[in-house]
Amino acid sequence: MPDLRAAFKAMLDHFGPQHWWPGDSSLEIAIGAILTQNTSWQNVTKALDNLKGRDVMDAHALDRLPLAELAELIRPAGYFRLKAKRLKNFLRWLVDRFDGSMDAMAAVGLSTLREELLSINGIGPETADSILLYAVGKPTFVVDAYTHRIAVRHGWIDPEAGYDELKEYFEGLLPGDVATLNEMHALIVNVGKRLCRPREALCGDCPLKPFLPEHGPVEL
Repeated sequence: MPDLRAAFKAMLDHFGPQHWWPGDSSLEIAIGAILTQNTSWQNVTKALDNLKGRDVMDAHALDRLPLAELAELIRPAGYFRLKAKRLKNFLRWLVDRFDGSMDAMAAVGLSTLREELLSINGIGPETADSILLYAVGKPTFVVDAYTHRIAVRHGWIDPEAGYDELKEYFEGLLPGDVATLNEMHALIVNVGKRLCRPREALCGDCPLKPFLPEHGPVEL
């Protein structure tokens, strides 16, 4: 069983705190979590800037905004028509359920809130957990492609492991506080982007090198 706490410390010592997820409000973070599906954060930032420039970074204002206008504002994020519909689904739920208040949303228990988020058309596990962890401070771990790639290459999990299995694996071996779960995911993303790339593992410069199997990284 790997020492994920030691792996966490190694990454933190190497990269320092990641200060993720960026955003001026919990609503902006939640919107960013939806917009970042299948695109880069740079593109998401442009879309968020458009919303702030239009002065509609408010649940009620966005809910009232015509779908076509919302889609045009978030065009830089890609798949803008589809994402506009997903945003509208989330915003309608937020307004109907909590009168648009992210604070009221945050007062609901983790399991109930996660179940409700997953019931919204267009909100999958990764997006739901990102909203829960980063926007409303719930102790849940976010699994993404970086998590899977790094865990497989280090022999921590079976290559066929699904989202829930990976999530339970990491949550079972890490402290359950929001700060650690937040930082761990952000550090894994950094390793995945810089070093543990899809077609090339730059293990020589990686803080996770000591945690590889003796024979080296597992092939994907």
